[in-house]
Amino acid sequence: PDDLSDTYLKAIADTPINRLSIGIQSFDDKDLKLMNRSHSGMEAMLSLEVASKWFSNISVDLIYGIPGLTNRQWHSNIKKVLDFNIPHISAYALTVEPRTVLKKHIEKGDIKPLDDAQSQAQFYVLIDILDQHDFIHYEVSNFGKAGFFSQNNSAYWQEKPYIGIGPSAHSYSLEQRSWNVANNSQYINHITNNRLPSRKEILSISDRYNEYVMTGLRTFWGISLEIISQKFGSQYTEYALKQAKPALKQALLKLEEQTLKTTKKGRFFADGIASELFFLD
Repeated sequence: PDDLSDTYLKAIADTPINRLSIGIQSFDDKDLKLMNRSHSGMEAMLSLEVASKWFSNISVDLIYGIPGLTNRQWHSNIKKVLDFNIPHISAYALTVEPRTVLKKHIEKGDIKPLDDAQSQAQFYVLIDILDQHDFIHYEVSNFGKAGFFSQNNSAYWQEKPYIGIGPSAHSYSLEQRSWNVANNSQYINHITNNRLPSRKEILSISDRYNEYVMTGLRTFWGISLEIISQKFGSQYTEYALKQAKPALKQALLKLEEQTLKTTKKGRFFADGIASELFFLD
């Protein structure tokens, strides 16, 4: 948000770039400081004001489950985004990464540990509010108006091949995954000497099945038993149905037209449900 000046946005608007993804995270200075963000709540508001002048296709990132964030404050954060008619929202539960300032503060007792129940409650608050504003919950963390889904991320979730260019970039070709060296100078040296600076792995049938399950269950498209049978074999279809029974019984999954999908109740647990369906060699 602190990078988005009117001059800069005007310059971008004159290029083929047609979509902005802005890492707002929160409009509360206390929350932003806790997450070690460089922008303020006021800068977050100003960034949306000026961005809306030049772009209509805008996505905003928000974070919930922040220690001390009440449901009322979370509702206020969402409403501020909606007031700008933003057509896409990505929202993530706060996670604590190793060797971060936040991790140290929690260990020292300066900040309360994360509360899973709070995160879950705020996830459902988000779903209910955005459903009332005609957003489609097309992936666990992503909500978009019709015609405004992220094309880039949707390609990952729908198993489309992609090429990654640059240090650390990943590529995927359905049966193979590769990743470039992370070091900038090594990457440049390889390219200069006409060598690919990447390593690769060949994906087994089980790897591909597990990836399909993992990505598919996070989306509203779900996982098709027909596709599983066609791509991986009938034994994987039978296995998926067998492993899905407990989640179906608990109404975390539903089976519609031979497609397994998470229910509203199950969306928050999509990754855990997917892991129960993984095929282990």
